[in-house]
Amino acid sequence: MDTTKQLYETEASGWQRGLYDDIQHTFRAPTVNWIFRTTMANYPDFLRYAWGQLKPLYTTRAFARFSTAYRDAVLSTIEDATPLPTYRRAALGIAPAEYRELRGQVGTFDVVAPRLALLFEVCDRALRGEPIGTEPEEDYAATAPFPAGLDRDRGRLPTMIDADSVPDGLVGTVDSIQDFHGLDDGLPSIYRCLCQWPAYLDRAWADLEPVVRGEGFEQACAEASDRTDAFVDATPYQPRLDPDSLRAAGFDDDVISDLQGLFEEFNGGAIETVIPALPVYAATLDASGRRAFR
Repeated sequence: MDTTKQLYETEASGWQRGLYDDIQHTFRAPTVNWIFRTTMANYPDFLRYAWGQLKPLYTTRAFARFSTAYRDAVLSTIEDATPLPTYRRAALGIAPAEYRELRGQVGTFDVVAPRLALLFEVCDRALRGEPIGTEPEEDYAATAPFPAGLDRDRGRLPTMIDADSVPDGLVGTVDSIQDFHGLDDGLPSIYRCLCQWPAYLDRAWADLEPVVRGEGFEQACAEASDRTDAFVDATPYQPRLDPDSLRAAGFDDDVISDLQGLFEEFNGGAIETVIPALPVYAATLDASGRRAFR
C-alpha cells in the first residue's frame, strides 16, 4: 500500500466525492482525514464498502455521549493534576483574523478526535477478526439519532505546512514534539497546522511539555482508551470487516493484509498520544466542544 498516495477532495468526483461529502457530514467536520484520502487512493472499492459498515456507529445518540465523554476524560484527568493554560489573542500577539482562524482550525481537530479514536480501534479489531459489540447497550441512546446541533459547524478547514517546511524558529520545538510522540521523522497533521502560528506553538509547547510528559496526561490517554474500548464493546452495530467477510465481498488476501497493517499501525504508537492531545490544544484556545451530554 502506497501511503504517499492520496485522493484529495478537490480531485474526487462522482461517488468518491459523494462519499467524501458524507464523511464530512457524518463527522461534522469540514475535512476528510488523511486515513480516508490514502485508502481511497489505494483501495477505493474497500473504502466504499467499509464506510457503509462504519457509518452507523457515528449516527447514534450513544456516540454523541461517547464523543463528549472522550473529551472530558482527557481534560478532566489532566486538570485534576494541573491547570491548563488558556491564551488570549493579545497575549500571543496574533492579529484578530489569524487568531479566529487558529481557534477554528484547532476546533476541527477537537471535533474529529473521538471520531478518529473510534475509527482506528474498530477497524484494527475488525480487520483482525476480533469481536465488536460483545455487550450491546439496550437503552434508547444506543440506536436513537445523533443530536442535530452537537459539534455542527464549529470548525474551520485545516491548512498545513509541508512536513519539510518547518519555520526556522520552531525547529527545536518540533524536535521536542517528535521526541515526545516517538516520531523519528514526519509530523502529525495537528502540528503541521499549528506551525502556521509559530508564536502560539512555541509558547503552548513550552507550557504543555511538562504537562504531557507527566502522569496526568499518561492517565488521560489511558482513560480515553478505556472509554473507546467500552463504546466499541457496547455498540449495537457490528461492522463486517473481518477477513472472511471481506473475502466474501471480493477482496483478496493482499488487500486485507495491507489494510490490517495500516490500521494496526494507526491504532498504536504515536497515535496513542497524538489523538488525546487534540482536545488539549483546543482547551488552550477556549475552542473545546461540550464535555457533558444532556
